[in-house]
Amino acid sequence: MMPQPDRFMKRTSTLLALALTALGLTAALPSVAGTLYPVIVGGRWGYMDKHGSLVINPQFDRAEPFASGVAAFRLGHQWGYLNAGGKIVISPQFDSAGPFNSGLAAVALSGRYGYVDSNGKYVINPQFDAAGNFTEGRAVVRQKHRYGYIDKSGTVVITVQFESAGSFSEGLAAVELGKHWGFIDPSGKIVVNPQFDEASAFSGSLAAIKLNRRWGYADKSGKTIINPQFEAAGPFVKGLAPVRVGSRWGYIDTSGRIIINPQFDSATPFAEDLAAVELSDRWGFISKDGKYIINPQFDEATSFTDGLARVKISRKIGYIDDTGRYIWNPAN
Repeated sequence: MMPQPDRFMKRTSTLLALALTALGLTAALPSVAGTLYPVIVGGRWGYMDKHGSLVINPQFDRAEPFASGVAAFRLGHQWGYLNAGGKIVISPQFDSAGPFNSGLAAVALSGRYGYVDSNGKYVINPQFDAAGNFTEGRAVVRQKHRYGYIDKSGTVVITVQFESAGSFSEGLAAVELGKHWGFIDPSGKIVVNPQFDEASAFSGSLAAIKLNRRWGYADKSGKTIINPQFEAAGPFVKGLAPVRVGSRWGYIDTSGRIIINPQFDSATPFAEDLAAVELSDRWGFISKDGKYIINPQFDEATSFTDGLARVKISRKIGYIDDTGRYIWNPAN
């Protein structure tokens, strides 16, 4: 699988790791109407449309979801990009290739990361040990085991100084300094002093934070809004966040009240009013009242994007709609 450069934060029990990395599936990316979806036929990757029809013939060794109108693909050991018409717009030449965001994509060559534009031209030459996607005008980069931030010209605008760091979200980014986590603004000013054992990105004006082996939530002033009490905690989406109590996952609202009782082995944030949950090694989807809309039956599952969710059965990829009907059957 293509590396995920944004995952710099040294988190041991985050929802993202459980919901995406553990699943072995690529995270759903922001998309537009008419987007295409990667599928495998006979060991080769191509793309289908929303109706399940092949529109780009299987020919790649790996294919990633579309973002900003283009998608990364691999031929042999090198990555390039193609457009929705199947035309290769950037020839395979990179060791890894991230999704386009804000007009740029992070790529790696000979162990160094830089950024290219949609024509494949380097806007920021390969010079970093790792590099994340641009969000809110900043991208987190790593040099010699320390993290900082650059702007779209490649200028270091926040000094490389942190032990770890996350992407900007809602005007703030979580950073680790002196083995504690706090938050900075886009100028690099510390607005929440490092005080947490771990911290995640803001979502819905709250960020999951960890203190004394328990997770809770803080607001943008650093004030604890939901006391640390959970074994793990994910982001709020439309007022609900997945949390783990003991060994079970459930969902809380922004007051910390349990809305869906902890009962699942794993759980993901809601997307398009459905959330993927795991029970007894099978994944299904629930609604916001905790009822199964699609019964547990998949080996793996990702969140819905544009009305479809990617699932796996016996290592084969399929896509379902929000009724559970196969748009692309894993048996294909």
